Amino acid sequence: MIPGAIHEAHEGVLFVDEISHLGPLQHFILTAMQDKKFPITGRNPQSSGASVKVDAVPCDFILVAACNMQDLQNILSPLRSRIIGNGYEVLVDTTMPYTSHNRAKYAQFVAQEIAMDGHIPDASIGAVEEIIAEGKRRAAKDGKQNALTLRLRELGGLIRAAGDIAVMEKTDLITADQVKRALARSKPIEDQIKERYGSFQQGIKSDISEAQKQQSSDYYFQNESVDDSMFQ
Repeated sequence: MIPGAIHEAHEGVLFVDEISHLGPLQHFILTAMQDKKFPITGRNPQSSGASVKVDAVPCDFILVAACNMQDLQNILSPLRSRIIGNGYEVLVDTTMPYTSHNRAKYAQFVAQEIAMDGHIPDASIGAVEEIIAEGKRRAAKDGKQNALTLRLRELGGLIRAAGDIAVMEKTDLITADQVKRALARSKPIEDQIKERYGSFQQGIKSDISEAQKQQSSDYYFQNESVDDSMFQ
């Protein structure tokens, strides 16, 4: 029998990212939290696949779960009630103050991303300063002045894009200029479409074949065949 995540978290912490995507499986987490025990079920390979169940397996844990704001409605109400009744909900900040301490944290973040990648060179001081400046610009887009963004996943992509340029150009360090050029390359595809075609919708209209333009059916915009009825 193989224990699940809730059993392995016994007397510890169970972290569930994007918990709303679990759907009905959230009921199992709720049951485990309430009963502090949960059965393990499986199949015995020695008994022609017969089902095996072990009841009352302990699973007393602290639940730490995360989701996006737009997914809150997909979390089971009883589970949210249980969370609030035994702990609290936290709205994570998207920015932090623009201080020397936090700028040093940004420099540490850059070093960590480079170390995790393992294939790109270290960043120069100028490159780190440019990434800090970009973090400040992105915080301003979120309506926070004199702050640094905490949307670090996107900045991690920027660091890797600049690192890839450094690798191609065979420089010993990532430079500020390479970070600036990486910014242009790492824009979301929606922004690239708007720059090239003027608007997202205009880009969609332009990026189809002549045959598709002649048809009004959604079929021609899906690039896949559902059935052969169109030939009948």
